[in-house]
Amino acid sequence: MYPQAPPVGNDMSEAVSVFVELRPRLFGIAYRVLGSAVEAEDVVQEVWLRWQRTDRAVVVSPVAFLSSATTRLAINVAQSARVRRETYIGPWLPEPVDTSNDPEVGAERAEALELALLLVLEKLPPTERAAYVLREAFDYGYPEIAQILQLSPVNVRKIVSRARRHLTDDQRDSVDAAEHRKLLDAFVAAAQQGDVASLEALLTPDAVSLSDGNGIRGAARVPVLSRARVANLSTAYPRFWPTVEVEPVEANGRSGILLHRDGRAATFMTIAATYRGIHQVLWVFNPSKIAAFIGSRSRRAAVRGV
Repeated sequence: MYPQAPPVGNDMSEAVSVFVELRPRLFGIAYRVLGSAVEAEDVVQEVWLRWQRTDRAVVVSPVAFLSSATTRLAINVAQSARVRRETYIGPWLPEPVDTSNDPEVGAERAEALELALLLVLEKLPPTERAAYVLREAFDYGYPEIAQILQLSPVNVRKIVSRARRHLTDDQRDSVDAAEHRKLLDAFVAAAQQGDVASLEALLTPDAVSLSDGNGIRGAARVPVLSRARVANLSTAYPRFWPTVEVEPVEANGRSGILLHRDGRAATFMTIAATYRGIHQVLWVFNPSKIAAFIGSRSRRAAVRGV
C-alpha cells in the first residue's frame, strides 16, 4: 500500500511541504531506474513543475500521484538514454552517488542501490526495471505498481519475477558492508604496493574490471577478464598510485575510494564481492560522473528549499 497522506489543496505552501517530504523517495525511484543522479534530478525537477501546474484539490493521494509521475517520466528518459548509450565509448557504469548523508536515497530498504546491481538492472527493459525497483526497494504492492505502470497485477507479478531471475548468484550473495570495506581496503593496499600475488588471492577466477571513461585516455575500452589480468591491470602503471591521494567515501551504500590528482577528484573506484572473493572491480574516470558524485554530496542540503 502507498504510505497514507491526506489530499493536498491548491495552497502552494502546503504543496511545497508535501513535495519536500516526498522528494527523497522520488529521487530514489528515478535514480534506480536511470542509474544517473543527474538524470534523476532532472526527472524530479520536471515532476515538481507538473505538481505546481496540477489541480491538487482533486488529487486523492499525493504519494500515488507523484510516484506515478516520477516512474513514468523516468521510464521515458531511460528509453531514450538506452539509445544514447549505444554510442558510449567503452563500458558504461551507473553514476555513483554519495550516501553517507542520505543512506537510503529515499528508500525504505537499500535494495537496487549497489552499483553492481544497478548495472544488472540496466540490461532490463525500463518497465521491467521500474517494476522491480518499486517492489524491491520501496515495497509498493502489486496493485499500486500495476496502477503506476498501467498494467494488470498479474502481469506486474510476472515482470518482477522475471527481473529477479536476471540477478546472478553474485548479486544475491553479496558480502555485508563491513566485509566489503575490508576487501576494498586490502585490494587498494595491495595495488598501491604492486603486490600482484595478494591481488590475485583476493579475486575470483572469473573476475572482471570495468572502466567507465567514455574514451578518456587511460581507461580500458573493453572489460578486462580473469584474475591474472585484473590483478596486473591494477598495478600496471607504476606511477599511477604514487601520484594520487586516496579518500575513502561511501557510495551507493557501500565503501569506495575517490582518487585525487593535483588536488582534483579524478577517479572513483569500488568493488563487488561475495564470500568467494572480489568478482568485479569498477572504475569511473568519466569527468562528468565524478562531478556528479561530488555534487551528490550536497544534494540533501540543496533540495531543502526545493
